[in-house]
Amino acid sequence: MRFSSRLYLLFAVVVLGGSLLLAGCPKSPVVTQARPGPVGPSATASPDAAGGAGSGAAARTSPSAGDIAVTRPTPPTETAIAGRAGAAGAAGTAAAAAGTSPLKDVFFEYDKAIIGPDQKAVLNDNVNWLKANGRVKVVIEGHCDERGTAEYNLGLGDRRTKALRDYLVISGITADRISTISYGKERPFVIGHDENAWKMNRRGHFAVQGP
Repeated sequence: MRFSSRLYLLFAVVVLGGSLLLAGCPKSPVVTQARPGPVGPSATASPDAAGGAGSGAAARTSPSAGDIAVTRPTPPTETAIAGRAGAAGAAGTAAAAAGTSPLKDVFFEYDKAIIGPDQKAVLNDNVNWLKANGRVKVVIEGHCDERGTAEYNLGLGDRRTKALRDYLVISGITADRISTISYGKERPFVIGHDENAWKMNRRGHFAVQGP
């Protein structure tokens, strides 16, 4: 009987001690890790990630396709590029064919390199234009009609350009802005074999150059 009482008392002490030990140990917090959300333009925040509708946290949403409009320039097609190049080339060819020099031609008598009185007014207009456009240079071309040899007409065209250059220099145009070349009868302005064509081909032509 005494042995049973001791055994019962020992069992009670063990049970009581274990209960006290379990009651005194703090419980470890339970940590949960949220799953990674979707990434990219189509990602939207779920109620769980945003803290729920009643949590006060603002849900983040990605902009929809209607919110942002991105406009990229369309590269020109080969046809468009070719069309622009052709238009520019045609314009340049038309300008060259039309002889768009702002300076006027000076005409000469047959086999002469002397500036006639009726041509000085034209030359004075050219001088005034060159003075107003001081950075422009000019090439004076000498031309002749078809009569005579090629060698003779090259010399005659050269004498005509020199007469015109000297007139410009005396009138105040610096010599470094003027150059000359003779084409003789090689580049007729009017095609023909009578005086109507010849008188138009006996000329000094002023070709304008940039600075």
